[in-house]
Amino acid sequence: MSDAESLVADPVSEAAVDQPNKLDLKVDIENVGPCRKHVRVTIARADIDRYSQEALKEIVSTAAVPGFRKGRVPTSLAQKRFRGDIANSVRQRLLMQSLEQLAEENTLDPINEPDFDVESLIIPDQGDFQYEFDVEVRPDFELPQYDSITVKRPVRDVSDANIDAYLAKFLNQYSVSSSHDGPAEANDFVIAAVEFTRQGAPFRKISSISLQLKPTIRFRDAELAGFDTLMAGATPGTERKTQVVVSQEAEQVEMRGETLDVTITVAEVERVAPPELNTAFFDRIGYPDITALRTEVRGMLERQTVYEQRQSIRRQVIEKITESASWELPEELVRKQTENALRREVLEMEQAGFTTQQIMARENTLRQNAVTSTRQALKEHFVLDKIAENEKIEVTPVDIETEIQMMAIQRGENPRRVRSRLVKSGVIENLEAQIRERKAVDVILKTAVYEDVVATEVVADDVQALSISVCGNSSVVVSPTEDEAAPPA
Repeated sequence: MSDAESLVADPVSEAAVDQPNKLDLKVDIENVGPCRKHVRVTIARADIDRYSQEALKEIVSTAAVPGFRKGRVPTSLAQKRFRGDIANSVRQRLLMQSLEQLAEENTLDPINEPDFDVESLIIPDQGDFQYEFDVEVRPDFELPQYDSITVKRPVRDVSDANIDAYLAKFLNQYSVSSSHDGPAEANDFVIAAVEFTRQGAPFRKISSISLQLKPTIRFRDAELAGFDTLMAGATPGTERKTQVVVSQEAEQVEMRGETLDVTITVAEVERVAPPELNTAFFDRIGYPDITALRTEVRGMLERQTVYEQRQSIRRQVIEKITESASWELPEELVRKQTENALRREVLEMEQAGFTTQQIMARENTLRQNAVTSTRQALKEHFVLDKIAENEKIEVTPVDIETEIQMMAIQRGENPRRVRSRLVKSGVIENLEAQIRERKAVDVILKTAVYEDVVATEVVADDVQALSISVCGNSSVVVSPTEDEAAPPA
């Protein structure tokens, strides 16, 4: 077969002499789709009989049968009485040994566990034992040249104006809202009911939600653009109408691309006031005074600049080294990795010290383009992983603990709590992969040629992100503060 490997172990080879437990295997491997192989394993009858005899001896030596002392049970009786136990033992041992041998003798490079039902496999009374399975594998490709790549590096000096702007966002998390008698203005909140209709029929109603007058309201699966202009001058009782288009990558496939009519009815207007910067407030957030807070903000902005540089350079590097990555990826793999890709992006933003609202806004953007972005992210992962392998890059426990310590400091949390959260959510594995890929990028950057350019704003403060979907439940009540950014602990 032209697209398959057929590897037959030599039963009388020197390896077999050196390894008495080595099986006489015949392995056929076929390409059956993008990054997917079908594996057929045949184990010779002689190996089955040998394992059966070993299992029978163990049963005879340990079985307790009425009328016989331990170790004195007749072989024929043990073979008949414990037929099922012997078969299960032989099956488990043959599978374990054959899979280990398969991994040693073949370059499958699987992404996950083989897809087959162990319990359905039956060892035949006569003849060889054969089993087969499908497995997703890493794509096979040649690494492009990755040294001396020319990239543009965004640079930005952190000014007092930058610090003032960030402080305004930071302090907004601790703002106190109160009812406002006048018309709504930019950055005010409206407490409103939101009704969605589809082709003239009621589709969904949000009975009460707090919406800030910002240019964009970003749901998980849609965006409401021009919201500040739409709601300018609104007062209690004001009704405004608009439309939203459901994202082409929304979870509800049948709703993708659908246009929904939106009616917003205002119940109340609220205006927020920044917190008073007194001793009690600084004690609450853990800083002695405004000078210390500004120093911390400067550090955050500098880390964000590094984050933006890394992201920009990474994108440029990836574009250059994945230009030839034309191989396809299986849909199931893309689906499974979509959530992981989202977690990793959020994790990087947490590490860089972005606010909760900024992170949520980015998260909602990612969700609306999850499949496309994940497909590209997977190709990036495979290329960087191969570079890491080529450069013999490893991630040590110290690397992981250092990263957790940094996250704890930036988020104001206990390191043990951060680790527990990462382990519980499964993100700890993402963290290890992230560090490894980062080291691979660092290898490329050591030889890169840089051209400095003025950085532009990556995360704008013109979006209110909501942790709800337009295509969610038909009716819901959202607490006015549910989707606001929670202050750090």
